[in-house]
Amino acid sequence: MLKRYTRKPDEVDGNVFWTTMSDMFLGLMMVFMTLFIFAMTGYSQLRVQAQKIQSEVAQELSQELKKQNIDADVDLMTGHVKIADLNLFAVGSYELTPSGKAYLDKLIPTYFRVMFSKPAFANRILNVLVQGHSDSQTFRGVNTREEQFIKNLDLSTKRAIAVESYIFKTKYDKKYTNKLMKILVAEGKSNSEPIIVNGKENYAKSRRVELRLMLRDPEIQDFLIKELGVK
Repeated sequence: MLKRYTRKPDEVDGNVFWTTMSDMFLGLMMVFMTLFIFAMTGYSQLRVQAQKIQSEVAQELSQELKKQNIDADVDLMTGHVKIADLNLFAVGSYELTPSGKAYLDKLIPTYFRVMFSKPAFANRILNVLVQGHSDSQTFRGVNTREEQFIKNLDLSTKRAIAVESYIFKTKYDKKYTNKLMKILVAEGKSNSEPIIVNGKENYAKSRRVELRLMLRDPEIQDFLIKELGVK
């Protein structure tokens, strides 16, 4: 049986604080560097401003989730959210656990409140993809890569559907219901996008659900609004 290493309380508190602070500063530095590169390499002012707003929303989301002690990995540039599978499901299952439902009850209202808090950003959201991902470990009795992919495709798709279905049962602001019905898309990615750490697949990180934003190009949106009156 594997033994879990337990840190001493003072070690945990100190490490968590400095790890959180260093992660935050590193993330902010990457955001500013990326915006600077965009501005210096020919990106239009419209696109630079759109990216700035997107990163501001992502940072606000990250801060709000941390305040509520919600364990999720937020990309500070895009706002994409990674959720570890064990926060939601039992091993090999696509049915949400009671703790998984409680997790979504906390996460989802905050997520959409922040996503829709800035009209300039909210109006660019084409879709929110609810993506299920699996690792590449072999199922018992599966003999080929194709069979493995199909097994994982089935599991990851069912997990994505389970999360999307439960979203509508959470206490998000119901004025967004019609919008969510239009923009939410569930899809399974099987084991096609593993998380690589130090050159190897990290199985635990690869098994996840992601909330990914698909956004309108700001220049195309600007043209549609100004020239065609389309919003």
